[in-house]
Amino acid sequence: MMTARDSFERFNDTWLEHLRHLVAQLTSAPCPPTTPDHNRAIRDLIQKVVDHFADYHRTKSSAADVLTVFAAPWSTSLEHSLHWITGWRPTTLFHLLITESSSLFASRILDILRGVKTGDLGDLSPSQFGRVSELQCETVREENEISEELGEWQEDMGDLLELARSGGGGVAAVLEGGRMERLGRVMEKADELRMKTLRSVVELLTPQQAAEFLIAAAELQFGIRGWGLNQNTTRRHA
Repeated sequence: MMTARDSFERFNDTWLEHLRHLVAQLTSAPCPPTTPDHNRAIRDLIQKVVDHFADYHRTKSSAADVLTVFAAPWSTSLEHSLHWITGWRPTTLFHLLITESSSLFASRILDILRGVKTGDLGDLSPSQFGRVSELQCETVREENEISEELGEWQEDMGDLLELARSGGGGVAAVLEGGRMERLGRVMEKADELRMKTLRSVVELLTPQQAAEFLIAAAELQFGIRGWGLNQNTTRRHA
């Protein structure tokens, strides 16, 4: 019989393959869009990618128990080491955006100095940079609040486990009383912040820039997954 863990692991693999398909469509789309039809097509693809990420978090919260999700046995050791509350840290998106923008700006600085507009991530406007800064500060604050909530849960669990070991009750009792529900809510808040951040970044970009950003974000995820799988294989054969 397939367990919830096995079911989500299969979903995770299928989800990644579908993300590759969506990214391939974004990569092959006309950029910058030259007609209204091209513009609508890119906007539709962008929305599909964002919805795909949202679907991942919805499925994760219902496919396995919260402790299994935190353990993430379907993830590589590298992926797990980079996790923040069962997934990627929201502020990573800002680091990625600035890195991509800086790299493109540096590669095209002569054209930019001549006043040539590229319309890509290397051509972010001052107002866009201002909004990025605001969002980053807001996201850091919310990340810290959720991290503190997880820390409080861990402290409570530590005290209860110590009580159980000293004869004050079994481990089963420690896991009762809504404690797992409380941990699940922390995970839900982290996922909500991930999606809120992703949507906010996409909304402040033009369609061309949003497409480039989502491609970069997906390629980063594919790269970390690939590196992690290679590391795991190397360890098994060491």
